[in-house]
Amino acid sequence: MAHIQITSHISSKFNEELQDIHSHALEMGRLVEQQLEAALNAIAGDDGGMARGVIDRDRRVNEMELAIDEDCIRIIAQRQPAAGDLRFIIAVMRMIIDLERMGDEARRIAYMAAHLAKRAGTNVQYRELRHLGAHVRAMLRNSLQAFTDGDVDLAVGVLHEDKKVDREYESILRETITFMMEDPRAIPRALDIINSARSLERIGDRACNIAEYAIYYVKGEDIRHSSPDELKEL
Repeated sequence: MAHIQITSHISSKFNEELQDIHSHALEMGRLVEQQLEAALNAIAGDDGGMARGVIDRDRRVNEMELAIDEDCIRIIAQRQPAAGDLRFIIAVMRMIIDLERMGDEARRIAYMAAHLAKRAGTNVQYRELRHLGAHVRAMLRNSLQAFTDGDVDLAVGVLHEDKKVDREYESILRETITFMMEDPRAIPRALDIINSARSLERIGDRACNIAEYAIYYVKGEDIRHSSPDELKEL
């Protein structure tokens, strides 16, 4: 929280309100990261109980989104923020939507982990899935850090990781389809792996969204549809 670049105001209460929504958004981000980690650990350990814990805790993520959104709307109505303050609040409101949807994807992965725990298979078959999960978790962590520090370079780095995640996802997809063709009995397990990989790829996309919001907040530039060459100019 110490790094966030919030404008200092005459009203200390306004400063506190901005710091609070930032702190709560980061708390929500950490919870989502924990959910993702637990879902991936459930796959790695064939742990259906851990998977159910992720599913049960998803409600907390949803509640946090609603509470932060309500606070943001109240601040806009009461304080009528402008310039950087308004960009910051808009960025937070966009970020929590993506975090909530990441939480949904973590819950889906947990569902798949619960299924996988009941089916025959070895951890070796999930190695690439866990690697993809670690990559996506790092993107989420870095995007949140970029937002906290106002670090444009770190945010751009997250955006560049997206193509690598896409390649990892496509590799898992190809190998798993081949595996299904070779052994039709493995189709149910293979479909769970594919669905989990797809959820991870989507979480990577949403981590990129958060990185874009960080850039928008700091520089006032909407780069959601920018090309790689345009990103170099940031």
